[in-house]
Amino acid sequence: MRMRVPVAPTTSLVGIALVLFACAEGDVDPVTPDQKGMYAASPDDPGAATDAVPMASLRYVDVTDAVGIDFVHETGAYGEKLLPETMGAGVAFLDHDGDGDPDLLLVNGDWWPGHEKDGPRPTMRLYRNDGDWKFTDVTEAAGLAEPFYGMGVSACDTDGDGDTDLFVAGVGGNRFYRNDGGVFSDVTDAAGLTAQTWTDPEGNVIPSFGTSAMFVDYDRDGRPDLFVGHYVHWSKETDVFSTMNGRDKSYAIPKLYQGESCRLYRNLGENRFEDVTEAAGVLNDEGKSLGVCTFDFNDDGWPDIVVANDTQPDYLYRNDEGTFTEIGTPSGIAVDQATARAKAGMGVDGTLLPDTGKPVLAVGNFSSEPVSFLELLRGELFVNRADVSRVAEATLDPLTFSVRFLDADLDGRPDLFLVNGHIEPTIESVHADIRYAQPLILLRGVPGKRFVRYEDVSAQVGEGFVRPRVGRGLALADVDGDGDLDACVTTNGGAPALLRCDLEGAAARSLRIHVIGEAPATDALGARVEVVTGDWTQVQWVKTGSGYLSQSELTLTFGLGDAGRAERVTVRWPDGHEREFSDVAPGSFEAARK
Repeated sequence: MRMRVPVAPTTSLVGIALVLFACAEGDVDPVTPDQKGMYAASPDDPGAATDAVPMASLRYVDVTDAVGIDFVHETGAYGEKLLPETMGAGVAFLDHDGDGDPDLLLVNGDWWPGHEKDGPRPTMRLYRNDGDWKFTDVTEAAGLAEPFYGMGVSACDTDGDGDTDLFVAGVGGNRFYRNDGGVFSDVTDAAGLTAQTWTDPEGNVIPSFGTSAMFVDYDRDGRPDLFVGHYVHWSKETDVFSTMNGRDKSYAIPKLYQGESCRLYRNLGENRFEDVTEAAGVLNDEGKSLGVCTFDFNDDGWPDIVVANDTQPDYLYRNDEGTFTEIGTPSGIAVDQATARAKAGMGVDGTLLPDTGKPVLAVGNFSSEPVSFLELLRGELFVNRADVSRVAEATLDPLTFSVRFLDADLDGRPDLFLVNGHIEPTIESVHADIRYAQPLILLRGVPGKRFVRYEDVSAQVGEGFVRPRVGRGLALADVDGDGDLDACVTTNGGAPALLRCDLEGAAARSLRIHVIGEAPATDALGARVEVVTGDWTQVQWVKTGSGYLSQSELTLTFGLGDAGRAERVTVRWPDGHEREFSDVAPGSFEAARK
């Protein structure tokens, strides 16, 4: 994580040279009005809307306190500003008890040894969804009341028994929990998922620093495999002094630490995994990974993997039928295309634009680095459309951790939900325009002449949405079954925000599809779902992970707009089997492989 001012864009599509940016410790450059203006799309710019589209009746209401979510994230901070304290933790919507309702899991940090506090030791918390916006804390009964400095989370049925299993990555190791009828057991060591280690200069063996994680059937053998992002070599004893003002310690930037490779674990069956990182082609110790997502950008049926790195080039791992080739630089996603410098990547997500049929990626970046909005131009080449889409105009100042595509207003176009918050509590003392706590941002997709354009509608969707927070993770689910997507946002060192989405007429505009596979692939990870309504073709994939440290529900939500129903729904399972459904009415249905 770093602080800098962007260099004015050039006319080149992709930087030819790979230049790693190394800013001096403590550099905090203000962004001037002129610099902000270079990201503002002009009215006659090719991305300008052809006609105005009225805003739907959409509101997000903060119901956290009302529904009994009493969680507060613990950073362990005691004044030394240790690196992990500012990273936050993830959140997941998962059906842990198999009743069909999305339950809520909030990952937690822990106290540092020798700096314990009063009261019960913090643990992750699992809240069972009892319906009608009522939740019950079932953490202890579910076997998850285990102290652990957690960060990223991913969940799916890994062994084909119909129960949702759970993986949590963090500082000091990982945890893998087998689910048996709603009760979890820690089987990390037996499963072969014990964290990798490194050795510090004093000879101490230190477990890896895990970040985002996701289950993905990368080899299409029907068993969900596991991809885990790792950040840097860090321990409390090796924490580096960093400063912004030349006097006081600030949270350090990752360039001061050695990076650590992501890891890929192949599922062998019966909850046993083997590390295939090197054999599969994803070993890279230069990475400082925070966000990961799976994204079949070339639509060949093999899930590709995108990794957002912090101050290192981002990765695009093309899946070549079970092994990977890293093409981040030739594809144009590795570095800033104007400056050829690596950004401070946080969260990442991908989708397909129905307007153009093009795959796009969104990557959250540091303050003064707008969110990247990368559209596939041709072949394997992406171009950053953040300027013409007006994504850059709205995202220059915030530090964006989580990015997720969703159809918030159910009009058929993907919108962008962004979670923001700075890493340094004293940032305002050196940068008057940047706040530690920052509002959420909702960018609504609207039609353009040549490109989809995004407009910031955050201020129109409720006070609870834009209340400043030190935001980190984001998970989406239809908590109450009304057809629209509710959200949970995590706060570093604070309470989460459970946001109920109230969208007028949602039931008539929403199509929710739960894809079912055959054991062991009961969750059908990697299944491709295509929904056709008139001239519109929407595509989504069943996936875990995405965003930052978090996981949304596996059921897919498509907006029908005013079409009333879908003319055709086509589901393609990872093994190539297809089923087509015609004249599908709004509502929810299960697509089972037969």
